[in-house]
Amino acid sequence: MNVSIDPQSGFCFGVVYAIQMAEDELHDSGSLYCLGDIVHNHMEVERLTAKGLKVITHEDLNELKDCKVLIRAHGEPPETYQIAIKNNIELIDASCPVVLKLQNRVRGGYDTAVAKGGQIVIYGIEGHAEVNGLKGQTNGEAIIVMTEADLDKIDYSKPVQLYSQTTKSTQGFLNIKTAIENRLQANGNSTPVDFEANDTLCRQVSNREPQLRIFAKQYDTIIFVSGKKSSNGKILHDVCKQENENTYFVSEPNDLNSNWFLQSENVGICGATSTPMWLMEAVKDEILKFNYTAATHI
Repeated sequence: MNVSIDPQSGFCFGVVYAIQMAEDELHDSGSLYCLGDIVHNHMEVERLTAKGLKVITHEDLNELKDCKVLIRAHGEPPETYQIAIKNNIELIDASCPVVLKLQNRVRGGYDTAVAKGGQIVIYGIEGHAEVNGLKGQTNGEAIIVMTEADLDKIDYSKPVQLYSQTTKSTQGFLNIKTAIENRLQANGNSTPVDFEANDTLCRQVSNREPQLRIFAKQYDTIIFVSGKKSSNGKILHDVCKQENENTYFVSEPNDLNSNWFLQSENVGICGATSTPMWLMEAVKDEILKFNYTAATHI
């Protein structure tokens, strides 16, 4: 049995940047607070925890003083920076540059929307760390939508500016954009309502969709490795599943089932932008053990 890892899977540059900053600080001081899981992969979090990383909540942040806290790639709302100043906390800001750019765009869009009596709409997951940071740029006024049912929250008599969480799917964004356009047309306004759709998807993420469609077709079985909390992981797993029904989601080597490989000559391993390459290597090693065990019983 041949087992191959997709060379284009693994951490995106934003996650690489955040983890490198954490490891540098841990090397120097041996301890560091991190506001939320540094990445949506529990195996990587456990690895860094063993090095001295301490994951905290926003409630914990209010109680801390005179220390260092890492802001992960997802970014944070303005309130977090205000608390840090108040409590004399040194922030090690590992916010992804793509996310920071989007926060600035949303903040500018919000100022324009206020002047025009319009609305900011964000296509993303309510409560997701990145979305919380984006909503914070609008004084908490942004409308968060994920499904067509959520579009009922929008007032179609007022201007609309649409943005997207960086890690959502391209097709999902286009579907929401079209649905809003259709509702604006159906609303029957005497004059057209301004609608501005901003494609703010991260191309390093969205470009993985077509790449994975090609990859998934090349193997008998696909093992998709991702943390269960990863929004990006859920999307990319579904992409693989659409192209290859023999696609299985695992978070760690122990999740593997030897029965998945009984009829497989070629196995492909891929993962989310929050999946470390070392974890995919560990999954590969475990799969090869299944192959060895089967061979010894022939």
